[in-house]
Amino acid sequence: MADRRPILISAYRGLARVLTPLFNLLFLLRSRSGKENPARKGERFGYSATPRPEGRLVWIHAASVGETTSVLPLIERLAAADLNVLLTTVTVTAADLAGQRLPDGVRHQFVPYDAPGPVNRFLSHWSPDLAMVVESEVWPCMFDELRRFKTPFVLLNGRLSDRSQRAWARLPDVARHVFRSLDLVLAQSDADAGRFRRLGCDRVETPGNLKFDADDPSADPAEIARLSTSAGGRPVWLAALTHPGEDEIAVAAHVLLRREFPDLLMILVPRHPSRADAIADLLRGHGLEVSRRSLSGTIVRSTDVFLGDTLGEMGLYYRLAPVTFLGGSFTDAGGHNPVEAALAGSALVTGPRVANARAVYKEFWNADAGARAETGAELADTVAALLRDPDLAARQAERARALVAAGRGALDKTLMLLKPFLAEPAGDPAREAAHEDGT
Repeated sequence: MADRRPILISAYRGLARVLTPLFNLLFLLRSRSGKENPARKGERFGYSATPRPEGRLVWIHAASVGETTSVLPLIERLAAADLNVLLTTVTVTAADLAGQRLPDGVRHQFVPYDAPGPVNRFLSHWSPDLAMVVESEVWPCMFDELRRFKTPFVLLNGRLSDRSQRAWARLPDVARHVFRSLDLVLAQSDADAGRFRRLGCDRVETPGNLKFDADDPSADPAEIARLSTSAGGRPVWLAALTHPGEDEIAVAAHVLLRREFPDLLMILVPRHPSRADAIADLLRGHGLEVSRRSLSGTIVRSTDVFLGDTLGEMGLYYRLAPVTFLGGSFTDAGGHNPVEAALAGSALVTGPRVANARAVYKEFWNADAGARAETGAELADTVAALLRDPDLAARQAERARALVAAGRGALDKTLMLLKPFLAEPAGDPAREAAHEDGT
């Protein structure tokens, strides 16, 4: 009785099955804007040209760049233990990052659409011995199929906002069915753990936030030195990982800042480099001279904005700028992980909308390890105060780095809690039977 599928889950599955052919149109539209990889369309429908490796396989699903970055140290540890690891992502940028940073032998696929056919094909092909999803990736069909396949299932670095918990609580039968699919929830914080328990998760542990265990973002020292020399001692600030609408906010702030700092250089790094052409046009429309990293551009005296339209170089950009505005925080994107900026030694400023990492930001703000601006004008004022007083910026950055150092340790605790799942022998007749159909 407890495992009976709620009628709303059955309706969701039925609708997803009927709509699956329309995902071809969705894929085409997203491909045109660079949000899908046309050469790998089959993966989104559960087909794979990559054979499953022999032996035990751990599948980890991370939606985008932030989640992928947070689990890279865990993937490295699993691979070093001679476990086969499969990483799936949603976004093309996360796939590009995976291509650059995954250890040898770790495979990447795009996650299938959340419909019975694609998910069933994916699970039948890969037959993971352990499945893990990162942070808040809750997909009803995926969770339901993993329950049918009897696959051990863990939510990794889990977070759940008050708003999301209240929304799920309005559908208690659905919430219980979905969240009891999880054998273990590893929550980022005690507050997150409480929300997961209220939704029916049977086992919840709190090892901490994996994002604090991130490696220092790498950068070529010679390239740091070259670009720093090119900047010629000018004041520099960074607008990092901006989303649509935030480029305009950053440009307006830069125009205001140049009244006090006439030779100010802004480095602007969009969250999605595919938007670089439009951003360059925006900047030139404001009379700003732009140099683009992807076109081998460099910094000269007349450069107003250095456009960092590349992937995998955040360590370089953070180290060039003593002050960073971290984007996604004036939009519904919900903010980005501040840990890399802190580790690189750049003083951090964000907007107010950081639901994706609110617990982390709260620690930063309470410790004066980061600053928050409510408006674009306030952003300009806050950046100006840090540029005006380099010692203030350095002290704030040092507090942030110390806070991150104190928060480390989640990776080792996570691995300890995963140990029983990693050692569990494969082979369950019920799992084989589940491959038969996707009803």
